[in-house]
Amino acid sequence: MSEGVLLRYDPDHKPATRQRILASAGRRLKEDGIDRSGISALMADAGLTNGAFYSHFSSKQDLVATAIAQELDDQAEAFRAHGSTPEALEFFIREYLTQWHVDHRGDGCPSAALLDEIGRCNESTRKTYSEALMGFIDEMAIALSPGSATVERSKALSIYAVLVGTMQLSRALTDPELAARVLDRGVENAMNALRSL
Repeated sequence: MSEGVLLRYDPDHKPATRQRILASAGRRLKEDGIDRSGISALMADAGLTNGAFYSHFSSKQDLVATAIAQELDDQAEAFRAHGSTPEALEFFIREYLTQWHVDHRGDGCPSAALLDEIGRCNESTRKTYSEALMGFIDEMAIALSPGSATVERSKALSIYAVLVGTMQLSRALTDPELAARVLDRGVENAMNALRSL
């Protein structure tokens, strides 16, 4: 390159790069966990060097919080795409508690993959998670009762807790038949909760 020639990036380059980092980090974090996902691995997954990290995030915790919030926002958007109805919530429950979800942690729910580690993160990360989670819970609450979503928040949160806990337990078990029975029972429990509302 001749002296004085500057490389100029398209104005969308930095936001697009940030989104690429968030997408690959979300998957890596869910696959390997927060503690086992170093900045080098997270940046390599995005096809970038460590040097680019600090032009997008102030710290690893900043990246973790932002990636998890993005994952929850994506989950809420996917839920919205099926319509905000009790039938959509039933579909979500049945799709959530599947063997596919057990086997594809990196493509699944951030809460089921990372909840124990999120609980040990700093307050700022937990606050970001809480806000993003409640955005998704509000989507579920709208499906329960379109006219009074705020009243249904606690009910939606209870159903979500059943789903997340069931998924975590099923993933932890070494007996495939027992793990499958846990999933089946989780669907039954979540559906009973949905129908009793």
